[in-house]
Amino acid sequence: MNFNLKTVLITVLLSTALFSSCDKKKSEKDKKETVESEILTQEVKAPEGMVWVSTKTFLMGAKEGDQYAMPREKPAHKVAVDGFFIDANEVTNKQFREFVVATKYVTVAERPIDWEEIKKDLPAGTEKPADSILQPGSLIFNKHAKGVVSMANYGQWWKWQIGANWKQPEGPGSSIEGQDNFPVVHVAQEDALAYCKWANRRLPTEAEWESAAQGKFEDNIFTWGNKAEDLDANANTWQGKFPTENISEDGFDYISPVRSYPANNIGLYDMAGNVWEMTSDLFNVKYYETLDPSVVLTNPTGAEKSYTPSNPYQIEYVMKGGSFLCHASYCASFRISAKMGMEPNSGSDHIGFRTVATKDMLAE
Repeated sequence: MNFNLKTVLITVLLSTALFSSCDKKKSEKDKKETVESEILTQEVKAPEGMVWVSTKTFLMGAKEGDQYAMPREKPAHKVAVDGFFIDANEVTNKQFREFVVATKYVTVAERPIDWEEIKKDLPAGTEKPADSILQPGSLIFNKHAKGVVSMANYGQWWKWQIGANWKQPEGPGSSIEGQDNFPVVHVAQEDALAYCKWANRRLPTEAEWESAAQGKFEDNIFTWGNKAEDLDANANTWQGKFPTENISEDGFDYISPVRSYPANNIGLYDMAGNVWEMTSDLFNVKYYETLDPSVVLTNPTGAEKSYTPSNPYQIEYVMKGGSFLCHASYCASFRISAKMGMEPNSGSDHIGFRTVATKDMLAE
């Protein structure tokens, strides 16, 4: 390839202009973010334990190069989301206890079971089980799962535990003593909403959750970047052969205290792994298929109705972020776009939540 003086000069001048333009744009962006931050500080003080997520437009849904992306995450589409505050970590046992003490609230998992209400969701003619079975409780991971035949049958590693609730996460005899900094679990959506009302907060929309998980990014696969090999250093997920072998190289067999892993680039912890997090959006596996990828959605609130082929009559809500049970061979839900459905009337030992607030909410 031949280079002459004129070509070199043109190249240098263009490069200088390009870098100057980039520096100018970067400077303008930094100035804009600084001004926005200063205005925000003047208008409303950030609540303790919360982080501001700036207004931005980003790519929601499955990203290019995401080998684990599922059909319900496609097609990717642009969304614009206004700024908001979000908890820096999942709501903890300590925080939830403060709510319970102040309100005398009783969670769904602690309440007597109403057979008349339950049978509405069962096939007609289902016989009432023995009273010894109809006891308050919740779902827990079966730590002794062996001989798994089909990964499609998740009932092999889940079991209903009578007496399991947020205070007794593994059932009678267990407790959360010394676990103030652990995410509260065994909470149903009703419980989370009651907490939100008490705290003057709400659950995030799925779009808000993804905006927070992206942080300063706009189209990344993971909350820490795009390198799958960085998973173990950034999230509490299953290590070993799921669900029968857990080698726990990270030091955590199952759930871990909040903030045990690095925050993302805006200071949010556990946006991947540890416990699933609730959102306010209805779960519909066909929702993204109805969207026009060329249209930028502003502050979307999700599908108008819930739809899951395996459970078409049950209403489910979107949960995000994956949990300590996520593994590449199973759900790989430690990705920003990943989502699963959760029934609103029950909890488990791997589902929690975090809350959001807007400037308007805080000004009330």
